[in-house]
Amino acid sequence: MEQRAWGRRLAWSTAIFSLATGLSRILGLAREIVAANYFGARGPINAFTVAFQLPNLVRALVADAALSSAFVPVFSELLEKGERARAWRVASTIFWLLLLGLSGLTALFVLLAPLIVPPMTDAYDNLAVTLSQILFPVVALLGVSGVIVGVLNSYEHFSVPALTPVFWNLAIIIGLVIGVPQADSESGRLYVYAAAIVVGTVIQVLLPIPWLRGRDGTLRLAVDVRDPAVRQVFRLMGPVTLSLGLINVNAVIGTLFAAKLIDPTIAPNAIDKAFRVYMLPQGMFSVAVATVLFPALSRLAARADMEGFRSTVSAGLRQINFLLIPAAAVSAVLAEPIVRLLYERGRFDPDETPIVAGALAAFSLGLAFNGMMLLLNRGFFSLQQPWIPTTVAVANVVVNVALYWALYPVGAWGIPLAVSLANMAAATMLIVLLRRRLGRMELRAIASSLVRVTVASGALAGVAYGVWWVVDDALGRSFGGQLASVVAALAAGLVVYLGACRALRVREIETLLSLRASFRRA
Repeated sequence: MEQRAWGRRLAWSTAIFSLATGLSRILGLAREIVAANYFGARGPINAFTVAFQLPNLVRALVADAALSSAFVPVFSELLEKGERARAWRVASTIFWLLLLGLSGLTALFVLLAPLIVPPMTDAYDNLAVTLSQILFPVVALLGVSGVIVGVLNSYEHFSVPALTPVFWNLAIIIGLVIGVPQADSESGRLYVYAAAIVVGTVIQVLLPIPWLRGRDGTLRLAVDVRDPAVRQVFRLMGPVTLSLGLINVNAVIGTLFAAKLIDPTIAPNAIDKAFRVYMLPQGMFSVAVATVLFPALSRLAARADMEGFRSTVSAGLRQINFLLIPAAAVSAVLAEPIVRLLYERGRFDPDETPIVAGALAAFSLGLAFNGMMLLLNRGFFSLQQPWIPTTVAVANVVVNVALYWALYPVGAWGIPLAVSLANMAAATMLIVLLRRRLGRMELRAIASSLVRVTVASGALAGVAYGVWWVVDDALGRSFGGQLASVVAALAAGLVVYLGACRALRVREIETLLSLRASFRRA
């Protein structure tokens, strides 16, 4: 009974966060659709994809999620011990140290970009340099944002941080719609795109600040580097930065393979376009589960409640599989109809659709495993043992590069296939190592749920593809026909999946039904 109550609480919190995150991801996809309309997938837009890799890598290494993952366990532990004034002093110190340090790093990169960026691509290198210089300030902005979001998440306030990307995406879409038609060259239009991202990031940083009011402390001008908790945050940031940042190192290396060895005029952007679609279910479900559970796992670890810790991790893994395996099945079998519906208009030509669709199908293979990695990494961070996932992340890079080299000859889809295969290996290793750390895990329950959900997802895939084929054949390829065929396929597949899960007695369907009852009562 207690485990079911926890499952309902998890589902409720995840649903709220998923709705907020889902809205931002949908707008993010809308942003990509608008960008594809203006820039297509072939040509100078690939310079933008390459230029964004280094700022995005540094952001992952020293800001945003990496910072929150090191900061939340320390801040939550201080709150758990009742040391609230000290917790806020530590937060203020981290805030100012990051702002100063990352601003200096941004200035240095702007100076060195002409030396760093050109070797990354065989096309549009001067354009890529300028775009990277415009984009790099987002690193400092997201560094301070990571502290603000970490504080709110420690107080189990998730909705506002999840909604801030909504306004980030809106700012970029507005910037594209207003600014791009005014630009008189392709490079000018791309500069508008980059500037809109910087403006959107400023909005994203400022929006959550009012929700810090009314807490039991405030961010203020304070730098106390002597506090052991400050040093502990930076000690944790080292391995946390490596373990989370190395995921982005994989992305940078994959972009280099695409730009240098496949086709610099389309492969980098085609992979990026597929990745944006792939991130919709990833952001709505696995990021939601991992973010909601992270503060709870940190508190359980601080109390040394390993039984509660094991149950929470198990519930989270089962929930991720329940949500992501069917999403993977759908995006694999309907990859081409989905890409055609979303992107094929304006400058995005029909011959670009199969390239993006192949990359999306390959990404889908590892969707659930990547989701499990997000939660398992945070499990180790909660235990303040970040070197274990860091070691796995290093091994993951080695495996990924070897797979990139083996698979790039097949074309652009070989890069995401390599990512998926490496993520499968990494998720398996993390489970083995966490079980060794905890003594035992509820592996039988996890495996049983995984098998049943996979069977139900197979039924979903077959029905969804069959319905799409029939409706597409009947209605044709007009926008309305494509929309009707994809929506009909998704609806039929969802009904079959839920029915199969109920028939197979998948426990997570009970949580979903109780959640529906809670919404009705609300």
